Amino acid sequence: MNMQSTSRQTAAESALIDAYNAQVGDLPGNGAVISARDRLLEDLKTNGLPNRRVEAWHYTDLKTLLRSVPAQVPAAVVAAPQPLVEGALVIATHQGLVDNRNSIDGVLVGSFADMLREGTAAPGLSLLDGDDAIGKINGAFVRDGLVLEFPAGTTIDRPIEIQALHGAGQAHTRFPVSFGAGCKATVIERHMATTDGEALVSSVSDISLEDGAEVTWIVLQEQGASDTHLGQMRVRVGSNVKLRLYVINAGGKLVRQELRIDVAGEGTDLQLRGVNLLGGDTHTDVTLVLGHNVPNTTSTEIFRSVVFDRARGIFQGMIKVALDAQKTDAKMACNTLLMSDEAEFSSKPELEIFADDVQCGHGATVADIDSNHLYYLMARGIPRNKARAMLVRAFVAEIIEELEDEQLVEALEGIISTWLEKHA
Repeated sequence: MNMQSTSRQTAAESALIDAYNAQVGDLPGNGAVISARDRLLEDLKTNGLPNRRVEAWHYTDLKTLLRSVPAQVPAAVVAAPQPLVEGALVIATHQGLVDNRNSIDGVLVGSFADMLREGTAAPGLSLLDGDDAIGKINGAFVRDGLVLEFPAGTTIDRPIEIQALHGAGQAHTRFPVSFGAGCKATVIERHMATTDGEALVSSVSDISLEDGAEVTWIVLQEQGASDTHLGQMRVRVGSNVKLRLYVINAGGKLVRQELRIDVAGEGTDLQLRGVNLLGGDTHTDVTLVLGHNVPNTTSTEIFRSVVFDRARGIFQGMIKVALDAQKTDAKMACNTLLMSDEAEFSSKPELEIFADDVQCGHGATVADIDSNHLYYLMARGIPRNKARAMLVRAFVAEIIEELEDEQLVEALEGIISTWLEKHA
C-alpha cells in the first residue's frame, strides 16, 4: 500500500462526499451494504483520491485530473443502439439501472440491486488494495447492474452483449458474472454515451471462470467527449481455462481501465489484447496486474495504441509469478504509434518473478509511421492522409483479426475505421 498525506479536499472530492450524503437514503442495500458503503466513503474523506505520489496512479493523478463531478440526473428515454453483431443477445443498463433484462436460454440473469437489498453484495463492496479508487467510488454509489450465471456445461452460440448506456450525470454499475465448468460463450461489454453532457461513469465486472471454461470477453468503451470512465475488471481463472480478453478504448475524456487477473488453476491459457484509439485532449490509462499463482500456465498480452493530437496514453502492465508457479510462460508487449508532436504515451511493463523455471518477457515500442511504408503507398497515387489512415488501420486490425468470429471482426474494424475518419 502507498501512503499519501491528507490535504484539503478538492472540488471533486467534496462533490463526491456531498453526492453520497444526498443519495444515501435512496441507495439500495441492507444494513451490511450500507455499512460497507459508509466505510468506503470514510476512506475517501480520510485519504482522498490518489495523486501522483501513489505509484499505481503516478501517470494518472486522479486528484488533479478529476476536476468536477456532475450531479445525479434521471435517465432520459432513448432508443437502444443496434447490437454490435446481428443476432446478439442484448441485455442493458441505462444510467446505472437495469433497463433490459431479456431472458437468455441456459443463463440465469438477475439484477445487482436485488443482491444489494438482500445483503449478498456486501462482501464484494471491498477494496482490492488501499489505492483502489475505482472500487471506492463504485462501491459507494453503485445502484444496480446485471448478474449472469452460466451453469456448468452451458454453450451459448450467439454473442451476449451487455449494453451499459448513460446520458449526462452519474452512472455506477456492477456486473458479477460466473462461468461454470466447461462453459463456452462470447460476451461483449459495451459502454456508450447516449446524450451529450459531462458524465462520471464507474463500472466493476467481477468475473469467475471455473475449470475448462472457454470464454471470449470484449470490453468496448465508446464514451462521450467530456466523460470520465473508471472501469475495473476483477477476474479469477480456474484450471484448463481458455480466456480471450479484449479491451478497446475509442472514447472518453478521462479513462482508467484496470484489469486485475488472478490465475488460480493449472493448464490455463490467457490471451489479452488491447487497442487504444486516442485523440483530441484526452487521457487514457490501461493498468494491468496479472498474477500467475500456480504452475503450468501461459499468457500473452499485446496492446496497440495510436495517439493523435494532444492526447496522452498510459500502459502499466505487471506480471507477477508466484514462488510455486513453475513452468509459467508469460509474454507482454505494448506497441504505440505517435501521430503528433504533441501526443504522449507512457509505457511501464513490469515482471515480478519468484519462481526459477519460467519463460517470461516484456517489451515496448513507441514510434511514428515508417516513412518507407508511407512513401510506398503515396508513390502509387494514394493521398498522404489516406495512406496514413491505411497504415494505422493495419496496425490495430492485426489484433482484432485474431478473433475467430468474422462478423465480430468486421464490426470492430468498422468502429476503428469510423474513429480514424474523424482523427487521421
